[in-house]
This record gives sequence, C-alpha cells and structure tokens, in this order.
Amino acid sequence: MKTYINGLLLLLLLSACKVSKDIQTPKNVVPDTFRNATHTADTTSIGDMQWKNFFADATLQNLIDSAIERNYDMQLAVKNIEASRLLFHQTKWNNVPQVDATVQATINRPSNNSLNGLSLSSFGVGSSAADDYTSYLSLSWEADIWGKIRSKSKAALAEYLSTIEAKKAVQTTLVNNVAQGYYNLLMLDEQLKIAQSNARLNDSTLRIIKLQYNSGQVTLLAVQQAEAQLLTAQSLVPQFEQNIKIQEDALSILAGRLPGDISRSATLDQFEVPATVSSGIPSSLLANRPDVKSAEYAIQEANANVNVNKAAMYPALRITASGGTDAFRASDWFNIPSSLFGIVAGSVVQPLLDHKELQTQYRVAEVNRDKSVIQFKQSVLNAVGEVSDALVKIDKLKQQQAIVQTQVNTLNKATQNANLLFQNGMATYLEVITAQSNVLQSQLQLATIKRDELSAVSDLYRSLGGGWR
Repeated sequence: MKTYINGLLLLLLLSACKVSKDIQTPKNVVPDTFRNATHTADTTSIGDMQWKNFFADATLQNLIDSAIERNYDMQLAVKNIEASRLLFHQTKWNNVPQVDATVQATINRPSNNSLNGLSLSSFGVGSSAADDYTSYLSLSWEADIWGKIRSKSKAALAEYLSTIEAKKAVQTTLVNNVAQGYYNLLMLDEQLKIAQSNARLNDSTLRIIKLQYNSGQVTLLAVQQAEAQLLTAQSLVPQFEQNIKIQEDALSILAGRLPGDISRSATLDQFEVPATVSSGIPSSLLANRPDVKSAEYAIQEANANVNVNKAAMYPALRITASGGTDAFRASDWFNIPSSLFGIVAGSVVQPLLDHKELQTQYRVAEVNRDKSVIQFKQSVLNAVGEVSDALVKIDKLKQQQAIVQTQVNTLNKATQNANLLFQNGMATYLEVITAQSNVLQSQLQLATIKRDELSAVSDLYRSLGGGWR
C-alpha cells in the first residue's frame, strides 16, 4: 500500500510539471504614441464607443443593424464559433476513461484431429462445435502525466476564442464598409444635383448665345461650343444615376437584402466631420483590435500544440480493465457469480521506432509557434500603421476641404459675374463657358473630399477596433 501511495504521489508530481516552456505574448511592440496624432492628455479612444453611438444617422443605423443580422459573412463567422465551441466542450471529456460495451456470441467448429477438438472431447463438450457467449464492459484510461490532455484543451480554448475575435473582425469591417458605402451614396446624390444644376445653368447660357447668334452678335462657333458644354454636363447625369443604382445594390447586398432602393434621411452637407477625434494610446489596440487579439490567441494555441507534441515523445501510462460474463452455454450466460470474469492491466508505452517522426512534429510545432509570434507583431504593426494613415488623412482632408470650399465660393461669384458681364456685352461667351466648367469641377471635387473625410473618420474608428461593440 505504501508503494502504491508513493507511486500515485509521483504521478501527481509529474503531472504538475510542464514539458515545454510557453512563449509569452510580446508586449513591447507598440509605440508610446501614434504618428500624426494630436498630442493630448485624453487617453480615451473612439474605438471604445458602441457603433450605434458613433454612427448617429437613423438610416445608416438600420443598414448596419441589417448587415450584422443578415450578412452571410457574419452568419458564417457565427457558424465557425458554434463548431469551435462544440470541439472545445468535447475536450473536457478527454480526461474521462473510455468505456465500451460488447455483447457477442461465437461458434467455433474445430477439427476432430486438432488439439482444440481433442481438448473439447476430453472436457465432455463434444468436438463438433464450441459455443461462447460473452458480454462485458471494457475501460481504458491514459494518465495525463505530461499535461498532453490539458494542452489539447488549452489549444481548443484558444481556437474557440480566436473564432470569436474573427467574428468581431468581420463585424468591424462590415460596419465600416456599410458606413463608407452610405457616405459614397450621399456623395453621388450631391454630385447628381450639381450636374443637374450645372446643366440647367448651361442651358440658360445656350439660350442667350442663340439669341445673340440670331441677332448677329456671335458666330455659330459660339453656339456649338455652348451646346458641347451643355452636353458635357448632361452626360454626367446618367453616369451618376448609374453609379447611385450600383451603390444601392452593393449596400443592399451588404445588408443581406436583395438589390433595391436605399432610403436617405440626410444629405452629405448635413454630416459633420468632428473637429477632433481621440485615438487614445497605441497599447489599447492590444485589447480593442479583434485581429490583434486573434493573433494573440494563435500564440496560446501554438504554445499548447508544442506541449502536446513534446508530451507525445514521453512514456504514456495506460490502464485497461474489462469485466462481464462468459459461458459455453447460453443458459449459463448470466449465471452469477459463476460466469463472471474480470481483467485489469497497466502498461507504460514508450515510442521507439516512430520517435524521429514525433521529434520532427515537435520541431515543426516550435517553428509554427515562432511564426505565430511574428504574425502577432505584424498584426500590431499593421494596426498602428492603419491608425496613423487615418489620422493624417483626416488632417490633410480638412485642409483640402477648406481650400476647395474657398475655390467653390470664388468660382460661384466668378460665374455670376461672367453671366452679368456677358449679358451686358462686357465678357465673351468663352469666359462664361470656362467659368461654368470650372465651378462644376470644383463642386464635384468638394463633394468627393467631404465623402473622403467621413470615410477617413470611419476608417479611424475601425482601425482603433471600433464596430464590434
């Protein structure tokens, strides 16, 4: 008994040991501040905000709600979580002994001249046939001495948590894509209005030039150039109408709907770009970014796989047992206790010929773990870069908007003046056409910049890990 207790204590001691040392997740891979960030004492981040608080427009919220619920990429991500969760729960049964129930009946007809036939005759069973009726339970159990089973459970848990982060990553991308698609739709609406307004302005100019042509004040060339300018503006209208329909279809598909119309509750001008946006501190990316968290779980899974492959190279203690009833005659099958039997065995198994293969698998697992660390660092680096890019876009687009807005205001005044001067014979038709063409291009450019600003803010929100809350 003392020897048995000492052996049990030794097994418990060994099971508490780790066969391989885990690699910790690198923590010094983020800078102290983001490049292009406004220096402030505020450490909060817009990435911490719920998406319903960040995107206030009701129509946009409805689109995002529909996308999260019905988008097929989101549905696939949820199914991946379900499958991973089932596999993780299954690992909890790895420590439970395997038990099998067997019921069998066999008939053996040995040769009369064989040893088995003569033996049956000597026991009075007869040499024609020997019946055997057996029912038993068999049990097998492997002691988790080296933590192999625990490591498998850790790997399954890390994979399960990684699928949850993958679903969050899909949602952050989806929320950003829907928002940017909606902003693009509003920009196209604005550009369509600009093209229609400019076409009406060109049509008015063309009528004046035709009157002057009829009175002999200008040549046919002036009429032709005015007509060409009008056609240029008019050709933009079906182009923008086409792009609007395509964008509506794309948004509908993102939202998990059939292609159709998208209602708008606001115009592009009604969306205000925040004066300041808080990016927080770079270390918050480690907790907020789903792709970074997923890469961190990949390191944990790789650590567990290294432990599993290392433990496979060590001796395994296996215990087997079986017991039940066995009889030559069916009538004695369940004659208790005469028909009872039982077997208990213990074994220590050490891989020999396949040791090289196991060692190779262990080395490959170590390489994969090193790769997971590199991929984690890469994900952090990409995240920091995306935040820095979004910050500089927001800053520079604000400057561009201010310049182009001033340009639009100036050209609007220039167009009005050119029309007045032309009507009074103090400006040529070329000056009018040029002014109208310039204001059209500047107004279209201003709408594009406004869209780009809103998209840059949405990009910053996603790059900071916003969208999955």
